[in-house]
Amino acid sequence: MFQTTKALVLREVKYKEADRILTLMTADNGKITAKARGALRKSSKTGAATQQLTYADMTLFFNKGKWTVNEATVIEPFEGLKGNIANFALGCYFAECVEALSVEDQQDSAMLSLALNSLYALSRGMYDARKIKAAFELRLMSLAGYRPSPEHCAVCGTEQVENPVFDLLDGRVYCRKCSRSGSAVSLDDASLAAMRYVLEAPPKQLFSFDIEGDSLVSLGFAAENYLLTQTERSFGTLDYYKQYK
Repeated sequence: MFQTTKALVLREVKYKEADRILTLMTADNGKITAKARGALRKSSKTGAATQQLTYADMTLFFNKGKWTVNEATVIEPFEGLKGNIANFALGCYFAECVEALSVEDQQDSAMLSLALNSLYALSRGMYDARKIKAAFELRLMSLAGYRPSPEHCAVCGTEQVENPVFDLLDGRVYCRKCSRSGSAVSLDDASLAAMRYVLEAPPKQLFSFDIEGDSLVSLGFAAENYLLTQTERSFGTLDYYKQYK
């Protein structure tokens, strides 16, 4: 069975002499694994389109429970990531997160769109990379079923949260005087407002919020550590990114 679809290459692994084993986030089937035969040969017509962090039109062949790349043409290579090692590492972190939090063979257009929008903004230098990263992490957690609840204090119920803190274990916001948790991290008014915005914004306006300085640092710390706490795992690409950012 042949299928034509659009796919983002989340990961590539060399197999034998010239093949690649790919983890793809596809528009029609969600996350799948596929083999790209001969993709590492210089003469390969699929070589460019099967590189990590490439978005491509692909014709896939499905047989006996396995996918093979038959044809592939680049749609978006995200060239801006290739010349900046920190941005490339951050892009790989985005891909690793999507791979970890998506479900095999389950269509998820929202998660694919988030990955593409984040990689596009990062590759074009449209926003501060720290802002893109924090927005990506929070929105991804929401899409994966771990949506934080920053709308009001979880104890007293006020929306005007005084000296807000964000609990990494339950994903809720508290006034500092209401919090009794040792797993809470500090926010401020601007970082709390940004968190609320990211969780509700239309996909194409995800990064259209203003934040800078200490507020951006607070938002980034909360977003990253919430993801790490909830997934209960580490990400090698995140460690790599931190070496070069």
